Amino acid sequence: MRAALDAIRRTGTGTPGGPSSYVLITPARNEARFIEWTIASVVAQTVRPVKWIIVSDGSTDGTDDIVRTHAVRHGWIELLRMPERRERHFAGKVHAFNAGYARVKDLDYGVIGSLDADISFDDEYFSFLLGKLADDPGLGLVGTPFKDTSIYDYRFVSIEHVSGACQLFRRECFEAIGGYVPVKGGGIDHIAVLTARMKGWKTRTFTEKVSFHHRDIGSAGHGSVAAKFRVGTLDYALGGHPIWEAFRTVYQMTRRPVIVGGLSLLAGYLWAMVRRTERPISRDLLAFRRREQMHRLRTFLAKRLVSR
Repeated sequence: MRAALDAIRRTGTGTPGGPSSYVLITPARNEARFIEWTIASVVAQTVRPVKWIIVSDGSTDGTDDIVRTHAVRHGWIELLRMPERRERHFAGKVHAFNAGYARVKDLDYGVIGSLDADISFDDEYFSFLLGKLADDPGLGLVGTPFKDTSIYDYRFVSIEHVSGACQLFRRECFEAIGGYVPVKGGGIDHIAVLTARMKGWKTRTFTEKVSFHHRDIGSAGHGSVAAKFRVGTLDYALGGHPIWEAFRTVYQMTRRPVIVGGLSLLAGYLWAMVRRTERPISRDLLAFRRREQMHRLRTFLAKRLVSR
């Protein structure tokens, strides 16, 4: 790993057959409160990106001015402005990402990252993740946990899931999955992770490092209870198995807001089921996800039985 990273630092091209230099794309919509943290973190990296496209998705709060200030100082940062739009949905984030993606398509890079505009991390963050990709050619997507008011409990969350706050793809993997799917209801990062694994790539969260999420997940325009309801509807839309959802509900009842959060999650799932909410994933991906969930549930229950 050290040899690979030394090569990246010297030439920006990496070692033959391994991950090379990387690019970042950040869709940002009204992130003036937080984006300074993210910019400071990327600028401080020991291994900086060849290019960082920050796509302002119709921001009206001064986000653009902040990015322009830093772009003047650092030639590898570029601001791309999208037209303003009234409707707020997750498909818009994908359209913004794709606009940035088009700006880097002719660059020489081996790794591409989607980075939220409201997180921060230490100065070895990308060096660490690039090293993991260099060590294992089968890894297609890597990331770390994020921390806001809490952090995922990895007894229940698969280490193979990679948070959308920062997803770092091997270029071949990102191209193999066809990039992000523009789904208005959300789950675009989850679909990408599942599709990568279905196509034979390994995906992995490395818990040795963590990023800090300065806005609580799901809080943009939602209270905590409403956010849990929306997660439940999304679980249904993305093919979550009913048995898995039942166990998830019980677990969520032990988390804040106690009881109510779990019930809101279940209510969202059942509401989507009754309404027969459209599922934006293929039957193959739905079946793949359910097989994974049942395998994880059986493994978890078997361990619990053995420990008694």
